[in-house]
Amino acid sequence: MDINELKRYIISEEADISNAMQRIDSNSGGVLFIVDAREVLIGCITDGDIRRYLLSGGGISDRAMNAANTSPNVARSREEAIGLYKAGELISIPILDESGIVRDIYIGTEKRATKYSSIDIPIVINAGGKGTRLFPYTKVLPKPLIPVGDYPIIEHIIREFKKYNCNRIHIIVNYKKQLVKAYFAEGDKTYNICWYDEDSPLGTGGGLRLLKDRIFETFFFTNCDNLLKADYNDIVRFHRENGNLVTMICVYKTFSVPYGVIQMGECGEIKSMKEKPSFNFLANTGIYVVEPEVIDYINDDENIGFPDIIKRVRDAGKKVAAYPVRESEWMDMGQLEELEIMQEKLSDMRKE
Repeated sequence: MDINELKRYIISEEADISNAMQRIDSNSGGVLFIVDAREVLIGCITDGDIRRYLLSGGGISDRAMNAANTSPNVARSREEAIGLYKAGELISIPILDESGIVRDIYIGTEKRATKYSSIDIPIVINAGGKGTRLFPYTKVLPKPLIPVGDYPIIEHIIREFKKYNCNRIHIIVNYKKQLVKAYFAEGDKTYNICWYDEDSPLGTGGGLRLLKDRIFETFFFTNCDNLLKADYNDIVRFHRENGNLVTMICVYKTFSVPYGVIQMGECGEIKSMKEKPSFNFLANTGIYVVEPEVIDYINDDENIGFPDIIKRVRDAGKKVAAYPVRESEWMDMGQLEELEIMQEKLSDMRKE
């Protein structure tokens, strides 16, 4: 591994969680190795470490060392690293010199197949919206059928769930619904789909009422304009272990202001200055794990957004929680510029 590539895997002990998340997104190993001021290895951190830390109450501005594994597996030679790689589940093994400084990282030459354990719970897809942010495309095609690479977005979503044996699919439709149904009626489509027709627009949540007395177990609920490449097993485990009525899958986003930001006091006095600051926030992906009881919080023929339904659930004293994912694990096509990014990401994944 050349020196520039090596630097992508190494982070200072002073770095915070936010920086670690961005750096993990930028390399292919899913891990960072933390070094002290002498460049000696003192820990490693993965996205799983970060998620567990955040879910335990840690903050995104905390030091990455707070979430790190301080006893990582290491090797002293390339041969030893290859042996560790072949012997276990390790993906990236640091190779240290006699001083404990990382001189190389072995990441393996063969691609390991991703393991998908069966979840087998229903999927509910809200596919009834007009997709006005994607005009003029959606004047011709409904949003679920907008092509992204080899398939329309709704089929990408279904294929991702099928990896976890989630084959029972419920789709709520309205705008250009006959086109959506016609696509899945083609002879080579073998999906097990139940259709629910909205007579009038019911928002991002009201259509769930159509599933009353039709669904009796935990289910995934998703809009049809995003794709999640996270560990669905861990999401469902988290939802069940914590007794949530709704688990909202959220993504950490970082927004950098390209200007110096000024806080002004009386008479124009400058109280503080910060050059090109960055802000971190947790954003709703529009993907949820839901208990069927939530449907009872929706009225017949009610036009309502799902976040408003969540508020009703919370106001009733029921438990709602967020499950954080990295920015690279979520793809959105709700706007034209995001659609182009999604196209590029899926193209890169096909090349891997």
